[in-house]
Amino acid sequence: MKRWYVVHTRPNGELRAALNLERQGFKTYLARYMKERRHARKVEQILRPLFPRYVFVSLDTDTARWRSILGTFGVDYLVSNGDKPTPVPEGIVDEIREHENEQGFVVLSPKTLRPGQKVQIIEGPLTMQTALFQCAADNKRAVFLLQMLGRQVRATMAYTSVAAA
Repeated sequence: MKRWYVVHTRPNGELRAALNLERQGFKTYLARYMKERRHARKVEQILRPLFPRYVFVSLDTDTARWRSILGTFGVDYLVSNGDKPTPVPEGIVDEIREHENEQGFVVLSPKTLRPGQKVQIIEGPLTMQTALFQCAADNKRAVFLLQMLGRQVRATMAYTSVAAA
């Protein structure tokens, strides 16, 4: 019976590993999403793997020559328990695929924060500052309260700039 397994790839080698596995006849799934990158006052959308250095591969370990995966260009190893590959729990890959859009990219929902929840700013000029989540501004940005100069200051920033404290 075919199950999904996880292949650990070389750094930035997810696409190369997936293509080489498909050339060998294996069915693969590389979950990717569009990430917003800011650099030099420019904002661009780039395609990034949802799970860096990991690719899913579908195979039947009883009938397939799965050991050939280990010698595939771009592959580091097959996630295993002992000498037998460890299958991904049923439904995980299907659940990830349910979150894909028409182009086949996974759509990430914004972080779920509660009003008054403490967050840590992880990027930008206020890195390592603690703030309080106030409300969502839109699906990519939110309003936070920062303690500065003895008073609370409202600041709007991207959800990707904060992590729960």
